[in-house]
Amino acid sequence: MVPAKEGIQVEDLGKGYSNWGQNQKTHKHATAWHNRRQGESQHSYFLSFQAAALRALQLAWENTPPNWKGADPCGSNWEGLTCNGSKITSLSLSTMNLKGTLPSDIGSLSDLQSLDLSYNKELTGHIPNSIGQLLHLDTLILIGCAFTGSIPSELGNLRNLTFLALNSNKLSGEIPASIGNLEQVYWLDIADNEIGGTLPVSTATSRGLDKLFAAKHFHLNKNQLEGTIPPEIFNSDMQLIHVLFDNNRLTGEIPSTIGLLSSLEVLKLDRNSLQGSVPSLRNLTQIMELHLSNNKLEGRLPDLFEMRHSLNYVDLSNNSFTESEAPAWLAKLQSLTTLVMENVNLEGQVPPDLFSLPQLQSVKLRNNSFSMTLNMGATIGPQLQYVDLEYNDIRDIDIRTNLYRRTILLLGNPACESSSLSSNRVCRPRQTDASYSTSLSKCGTKSCHTPEKLNPATCECQVPFSGELMFVSPSFSDLSNESRFESLESSIWRNLRLPAGYVFICCFHIDGHNYLNIQLQIFPPEGKHLKRKDVQGIGFALSKQTYKAPLEFGPYYFLADSYIFPGEGNLYSLTTGAIIGIAVASALVIFTIFGVSYYAVKQKRRAEMAIEFSKPFASWGASGGESSGAPKLKGARWFSFQELKMATDNFSEANQIGSGGYGKVYKGILTGSSGGEMVAIKRAQESSLQGSTEFKNEIELLSRVHHKNLVALIGFCFEQGEQMLVYEYMSNGSLRDNLSGKTGINMNWGRRIHIALGSAKGLSYLHEHANPPIIHRDVKSENILLDDNLTAKVADFGVSKLVVDAGGKGHVSSEIKGTLGYLDPEYYMTQKLTEKSDVYGFGVVLMEILTARHPIERGKYIVREVKGALGMDGMKGVKEIVDPVLIQLRDLDSEAESQAGLPGLETFVNVAVRCVEDGAANRPSMSEVVKELEAIVSQHKDVYGPYINYSSSLASTDTHPYAAVLNKGGGDFFDYSGAFTVPSTVEPK
Repeated sequence: MVPAKEGIQVEDLGKGYSNWGQNQKTHKHATAWHNRRQGESQHSYFLSFQAAALRALQLAWENTPPNWKGADPCGSNWEGLTCNGSKITSLSLSTMNLKGTLPSDIGSLSDLQSLDLSYNKELTGHIPNSIGQLLHLDTLILIGCAFTGSIPSELGNLRNLTFLALNSNKLSGEIPASIGNLEQVYWLDIADNEIGGTLPVSTATSRGLDKLFAAKHFHLNKNQLEGTIPPEIFNSDMQLIHVLFDNNRLTGEIPSTIGLLSSLEVLKLDRNSLQGSVPSLRNLTQIMELHLSNNKLEGRLPDLFEMRHSLNYVDLSNNSFTESEAPAWLAKLQSLTTLVMENVNLEGQVPPDLFSLPQLQSVKLRNNSFSMTLNMGATIGPQLQYVDLEYNDIRDIDIRTNLYRRTILLLGNPACESSSLSSNRVCRPRQTDASYSTSLSKCGTKSCHTPEKLNPATCECQVPFSGELMFVSPSFSDLSNESRFESLESSIWRNLRLPAGYVFICCFHIDGHNYLNIQLQIFPPEGKHLKRKDVQGIGFALSKQTYKAPLEFGPYYFLADSYIFPGEGNLYSLTTGAIIGIAVASALVIFTIFGVSYYAVKQKRRAEMAIEFSKPFASWGASGGESSGAPKLKGARWFSFQELKMATDNFSEANQIGSGGYGKVYKGILTGSSGGEMVAIKRAQESSLQGSTEFKNEIELLSRVHHKNLVALIGFCFEQGEQMLVYEYMSNGSLRDNLSGKTGINMNWGRRIHIALGSAKGLSYLHEHANPPIIHRDVKSENILLDDNLTAKVADFGVSKLVVDAGGKGHVSSEIKGTLGYLDPEYYMTQKLTEKSDVYGFGVVLMEILTARHPIERGKYIVREVKGALGMDGMKGVKEIVDPVLIQLRDLDSEAESQAGLPGLETFVNVAVRCVEDGAANRPSMSEVVKELEAIVSQHKDVYGPYINYSSSLASTDTHPYAAVLNKGGGDFFDYSGAFTVPSTVEPK
């Protein structure tokens, strides 16, 4: 018998296993052992058979989890396993420092649905052919290991596979044609390997990539692919949103069939050897990023005018285009943030209107032949920060606006030879900007011993989960924008349900493939180390792309560093110095106890101060009315004026993010115990009576309701005559801002459905699950805010009403409150307020989502317009008023509706119209609206799956900080904030 490794009890499997460590004999021995134990149940045999396969893995690997002991993996809760009864359905050992090879015994775990071995850098050898035996496999993730050899053709047997990620290994050979059998796969990523050969397409005897009709992601970048891009690889039946073929050796022309991919959002063909002219891209009206640089393209520049509402980033540099002057459409790309057209033979004058584009941040036009005088126009766009026109033939410069804090580079132009400009900063070499880094300034000079690092929120020394985030095509080029990277930090700790600020990023650089590389550290919520299941959870979130970066960062992949668990390395070796340190620490315990006692007393006094500060509310009610009595606070924190003043940099104009009749809203970063949490601070105007009423009302209501689709109240300030409310920060602004194009986010149909459903859930919670129920009274698109992941949250409860005095009448008598255009006509006429008044306002919001129009625009009322269009010619009449950004509509019969990319449109319109019926009794309840929107999603899971969590199972109550990424279940319509489910977020990018 082979000697067992420590902790391995081979005898638990019976006395039939000789040489069972030879992987290829596992099945034979398990069968022989079963035959000798005929009296045992099939259940026991099945367990032992699976245990034998896992024991073979354990013998093949170093550093398997310590609790892999015993004969029953499911009954013993082996770490990294998920079981359904006696069947092992998931094996997840991400970032476990596994060493060895993947044995063929993996094929014996026939019930596996998910296999994740990512970020184990010393897993080597070939991917075994037996992996093709896992016929139930849905998810296969082997990212960032060291596998070599070819991709096994047996992968084509896995007909249930939806997510395949083999990127960042050392795989070679060609893409097997059998990949074309994966009819269900939507994510195909084999990037960052050494794959060669040509792109496989279907033949008379095999299927190719052109048959992957469910695929949305072709990530084949950073390989050695050769030959032409076959025209057959793209067709109108495909749903691709990412085509990443950059950094290969592809030749020939760009096939015209790429113009058939109307759903495409990111196209990267840069850094190949593509030739010829660029085909028509007119149908790519959803595209946000276009990368064609560093090829051998010729002919005229591609006409990008049809992309003007969606295109954020375009790079056509280092090609041989024959265009003489900058095309007219260049200054009409209203969504453009970054323009890179270096060395493309442009001449004449730079279009002055280009610099006035509202979203434009960076322009790079160096090494062309622009001449004459540079005229930047009378109005420069508010976002523009960087213009590089070095090494052109510009003779002079005419700037009529203030360029303070903007960078203009003209080195190498004749204009810099004149005495007036030669010493100007525009003629100096650009100074490299310092890279952004999470601030550790509050930690002073404190340092840690490797591998520990300073937690930026607590200044404690801990061992973080670390690695490198690589963004393949960010839609910006300015790396000095701190707020952009603060939003990235925030999105990570929020998505992983960490305390605020437990993420550190630094050391940005653009690598040789033109990818943005960022070092990332994620700190434990408690203790020195992350638990093993935490590490696995974070690894899964980053490998399966359940973590969504802010949209402007685009597609990404992640490579984790090896994690050092307790007892590994030399971290816990007790040297003499360590022993002395422990002794000193023990001597300080008594002082710590005194410190904790003092802190507790101080916190108690702080709470008492908060109560004292709420007493002035009572004086508002001297004359009676809504505001009488002090607010009843349930968990809202009191802030001092000085704290909020520091958080907003003395309420600087740069931090102002909104304003209204109540006052102004500022972005702020809390310090101290809040650990750098980003918040929104609403500061009421001085002596605003309406503001006082709203102030008290919002504190009372928001401190008592908690739901993932309601903006969370963090606290308030009532000091020195100030009335301020502190909310969670919503980075993507209001629904109105997004529909108007102000944010630059591509509001496609799936995202609009996601937002409609989320806000409906929030209102339904207020009406039917709050106790007592709450009527919002001011439902409008400006009061629906969007977070990092475009999750909708209802906001602004200043005029909301508790349903506590209906007295069986079914309504509340109330003076008219609300916003023109959203106001329920029955409420306006009778002053009888019901939940159906909110339903009416929500119906108007749905019509805004559909049309992107304001409720009242040019004297036309949106409700009348939609009803009129529908009544005149049914759904065909709607085509004239649907937002043209969504689609260029043809005849909207049921078949064309699907072709148009707006599945569920008819149901959506009917829900909206029913919500705005004149009589409240004829309107649906908000819970009915939620069910109808859910029905749209469930009928079109293939379209909305990446956006909506349509499971009706109850949310987990596990408070584990990474349960959000470990739990693959859903949540019901009314998940409370704090229920840990996989977020319903924007599709993987």
